[in-house]
Amino acid sequence: MLQIQFLRENRKLVIDKLKIKNFNDDTIIDRLIDLDDQRKSLQGSLDSLLSSINSVSKEIGTLFKTGEVDRANLLKEESKNIKEETKYLQSKMSLIEKEIYDLRIQIPNLPDDLVSLGKSDQDNQIIKEYGEIPDLKDFKKPHWELAKDYNLIDFELGTKITGSGFPVYINHGAKLQRSLISYFLDKNIEAGYREYLPPHLVNKESGFGTGQLPKFEEDLYKVSSENDLFLIPTAEVPITNLFRDMILDVDNLPIKCTAYTPCFRREAGSYGKEVRGLNRLHQFDKVEIVQIEHPDNSENTLDKMISHIETILQELSLPYRIVRLCGGDLGFSASITYDFEVYSAGQDKWLEVSSVSNFSDFQANRLNLRFKKGKNKEFCHTLNGSALALPRIVASLLENNHTRSGIILPKVLHEYTGFDIIN
Repeated sequence: MLQIQFLRENRKLVIDKLKIKNFNDDTIIDRLIDLDDQRKSLQGSLDSLLSSINSVSKEIGTLFKTGEVDRANLLKEESKNIKEETKYLQSKMSLIEKEIYDLRIQIPNLPDDLVSLGKSDQDNQIIKEYGEIPDLKDFKKPHWELAKDYNLIDFELGTKITGSGFPVYINHGAKLQRSLISYFLDKNIEAGYREYLPPHLVNKESGFGTGQLPKFEEDLYKVSSENDLFLIPTAEVPITNLFRDMILDVDNLPIKCTAYTPCFRREAGSYGKEVRGLNRLHQFDKVEIVQIEHPDNSENTLDKMISHIETILQELSLPYRIVRLCGGDLGFSASITYDFEVYSAGQDKWLEVSSVSNFSDFQANRLNLRFKKGKNKEFCHTLNGSALALPRIVASLLENNHTRSGIILPKVLHEYTGFDIIN
């Protein structure tokens, strides 16, 4: 969340920046500043009344000791009236604070200076392209056909036991999934990330901390009304929340975490050819990287995370491009995001396989995550990225490497799979 003092001191900057994210409700900013003024005024009145109660209480005690009972009883009545007024002001303060909270959580993070104006993914900027697009000639097939031909994935069986968007991986398809997870984790650990295996359910506080709640509750699977538990949409949520309400030593930054988890997303409204096969699922596997960083270093850390993911895609021999998201496509909590897209030769299209984001101190504000240097405490910066999401990686590996002999796997996976070709 954005600090009210920052909004007050940078009103025009905030309004202009939020317009890049297509957030045009200036009245929220002005209302927050007005409410903050009311809160400060009320707090002053409350402090004065509480001070009066303390003074009157001491005087009452003195009067009783000196036998001035009548005077003491009059002051007791006066004290009672002051307390009633105090209760009224405290009630009014609570209402104001609730409205402030309700308004603050509606305001997205400010975009980085590099983020351009735009309304949708059509306005995103291609930053880099790498690799050659494969020419499959007669071997061009979409992955859902290859998955059926080689008995790797059964989409109909998944629909039978759960519903659409829940595939069943079989034999070499299942082994390929497990191999990619191990490979991604090994690459991340080699780069200095510590591995975690977090819960796959989170509470409401965790969803709020990373920005999924309350705004995007309809996108999550809620599994318990009694306990307000949600299936995780990404490992970012439980991993980042490991550090909620913590004060870290500055010398321990950065903190680098990686985790494999299944991810669950409702994807309401998704339909048509864009969601065929592995293109868009309700449950999928993903390996995540998360960093907790000093504000001065987060920009450089984002670049390092991008380079790390590039290394993985290059080892997989997948052509990719890096896209910087425009304001209209940028997530609620993100300050800046770079998407990685790999080319799907069987579909003649680019598929997003990773988003790498710097959230600046936005999540840390919601998480109450700070670092300490000497006597000073500041909010950390949080970053995360997919390294990598499996479904579209698998789709591209199958489609791009289909030959007369079968599907040839990249060399880097051979030690994990135990086979170099699917036939």
